[in-house]
Amino acid sequence: MIRPKRTSPGAALRELMEQGIVLLPGVYDAITARLAEQAGAGALYLSGAGVTNSLTALPDIALLTLDEMARQAAYVTAAVQSPVIADADTGYGETMNVMRAVREFERAGLAGLHIEDQVSPKKCGHLEGKQVIEPQEMAAKIRAAVQARTDPGFLIIARTDARGVNGLEDAVERGRRYVKAGADCVFPEGLQSKDEFRAFRERVPGPLLANMTEFGKTPPISAAEFGAIGYNLVIFPMTAFRVMLKAVGDAYQVLLKEGTQERLLDRMRTRRELYDLIEYDAYEALDRRLAEEAEKGDL
Repeated sequence: MIRPKRTSPGAALRELMEQGIVLLPGVYDAITARLAEQAGAGALYLSGAGVTNSLTALPDIALLTLDEMARQAAYVTAAVQSPVIADADTGYGETMNVMRAVREFERAGLAGLHIEDQVSPKKCGHLEGKQVIEPQEMAAKIRAAVQARTDPGFLIIARTDARGVNGLEDAVERGRRYVKAGADCVFPEGLQSKDEFRAFRERVPGPLLANMTEFGKTPPISAAEFGAIGYNLVIFPMTAFRVMLKAVGDAYQVLLKEGTQERLLDRMRTRRELYDLIEYDAYEALDRRLAEEAEKGDL
């Protein structure tokens, strides 16, 4: 049903973080958010790549606008009660743009966002050829984000891509600087081993976020392992999206080859299962009740 928005989704996420490592499945629209929550996710990650790829079929190189991402975020947060954090790329510009992004993402009902220290247009954090801005420029963006938020629970997460550009030492120094600038959490992107994650944890204070994407620079590390190292959040941004692409692509091939969907039925959610997921019956019941109350003159 239509759900009331949390008064402070950021505070809810902070409470989860106090209980241990929080695994955030990546989602890219309202229905995948509902599926992840139904599966038991306590918090969700709205993937910038997932939203860009699904809405536009374009690469994740800062082509999505703030308005497009905020609109998608609002759809997602309206569909679930779980707190959601989102990718805000480089903040959509400089300090004033970052401030507006924070306000728009707060208005969309998010628990927090992360901004990164790449030069715009940014690239996937696991590709070569990235560039990073000067750390003082990023620190100014973080200070702007902190100043802009109206809910003190809203998380400002600072992502650094310096590992793949200047090495681990620069990433650590930037992480420490970003914490001093007011970041609630630091996100070191593109680390290449568990030892690197451990070294970053030992030298950078405060909450940390790890990115466990597939086919990138980071080897497979479980949420439990990240928790044991001392990380607080771990995102799996594109896992479901990549599974979806393969499943849907395979389905189209079968349909076009055979001219029937019969062989695909056992791979589908049934009509009843879909209706249960979107609470179809509850909306019909509400419509009937409102009509009956109007008939009786109770409104």
